Amino acid sequence: MDMLDDTPRSKSNRKLDAYWMPFTANRQFKASPRMLVGAKGLHYTSDDGREILDGTAGLWCCNAGHGHTEIADAVHRQLLEMDYAPSFQMGHPLAFEFAERLKDLAPDGFEHVFFTGSGSESVDTALKIALAWHRARGEGSRTRLIGRERGYHGVGFGGISVGGLVNNRRHFGTLLTGVDHLPHTHAPEHNAFSRGQPEWGAHLADDLERLVGLHGAETIAAVIVEPVAGSTGVLVPPKGYLQRLREICDKHGILLIFDEVITGFGRLGTPFASQFFGVMPDIFTTAKGLTNGAVPMGAVFTTDRIHDAFMNGPEGTIELFHGYTYSGHPIACAAGLATLDIYERDGLLTRAASIAPVWEEALHGLKDAPHVVDIRNLGLIGGIELASRPGAPGARAYDVFTACFQEGCMIRVTGDVIAMSPPLSIGEAEIAQLIGTLRKVLERTE
Repeated sequence: MDMLDDTPRSKSNRKLDAYWMPFTANRQFKASPRMLVGAKGLHYTSDDGREILDGTAGLWCCNAGHGHTEIADAVHRQLLEMDYAPSFQMGHPLAFEFAERLKDLAPDGFEHVFFTGSGSESVDTALKIALAWHRARGEGSRTRLIGRERGYHGVGFGGISVGGLVNNRRHFGTLLTGVDHLPHTHAPEHNAFSRGQPEWGAHLADDLERLVGLHGAETIAAVIVEPVAGSTGVLVPPKGYLQRLREICDKHGILLIFDEVITGFGRLGTPFASQFFGVMPDIFTTAKGLTNGAVPMGAVFTTDRIHDAFMNGPEGTIELFHGYTYSGHPIACAAGLATLDIYERDGLLTRAASIAPVWEEALHGLKDAPHVVDIRNLGLIGGIELASRPGAPGARAYDVFTACFQEGCMIRVTGDVIAMSPPLSIGEAEIAQLIGTLRKVLERTE
């Protein structure tokens, strides 16, 4: 029976009803599904046989594009050799090899990698490491975590506590206690249509001094921010903002965590955003592009300074009581190693630096398109903000999203912001197609 068959049956047996979809208007989707059945290169294939240009690298994760046989072959070989190995008090060679390869890509000084199963797990891991690090050094009073308004750090209780997206928080009680938030950096009255980093706003980092004055530095463990905030609508940090955060954290003995789940693995034209901005955190999180989206996996990077503080006491003592059943999963490691080979072979971790000017010109060419009130870009990330319909925030952008899909291009919307992050292998012709389709759709959207 066809998946979309409408033969009468009890609702509980409908094939679309069984799957409770994440971050989706389920009833709306199931009334008019958008099904993807194949992927290769820069394109998906829809269930009606149409080719869909991927303007979002899946969900910010398929940085090398789709359908790489090298990844599939590596996963197949590993499945036949060893499908799973426990990571508690046991190991397997691929996890150590993958960690070493990742260390070589990371900024100088990041010598250690803790594997997780997702970006959300990476964030919760980083927060726990930060709290435990202060305690290991005799500063157990540092239990407060500082996030940022409009920040997104996954969906674990730690991540939504330090996150600042109200819809992600409002339904789930009081969350973690002892959490506070910096203001976001979105200031269109000063920075509308900025190309790259905005000029105005570095002083917003100084609000951390206010929080220190309110709570006391001796209570604050860590500050976590996305170098470029993605899921909230592409908020690019003002010039000097991240540097100022680093200075204040250093001044008060606070750890700085970068959430690089989106910006990691070439999105800005360097392997990691810290290298692009020249600002080094104490800990940073990754996922998504780690395996090119092929197998769920995440990784947290730390320095010797962080790691070695735990390596005390009897050698038989577990240093950090934390981990996951699927930490360092052999199948994910195989996919990750093959992904790194592709990134290296095709120069993808730095390619965004060369294609970014073309991307920027194309994006800002939409400045005169209907409903556009702001455009933001950095590296191979773009955000186009639309004016909201009166009384219906998000409705206009959603209509643009669905119309673009029908026209053969996949974009992403968050509120009334169109967010795009195509595979790093995208060329000028595909950029022109993506932006041209978007203009056509905007011109006919009410």
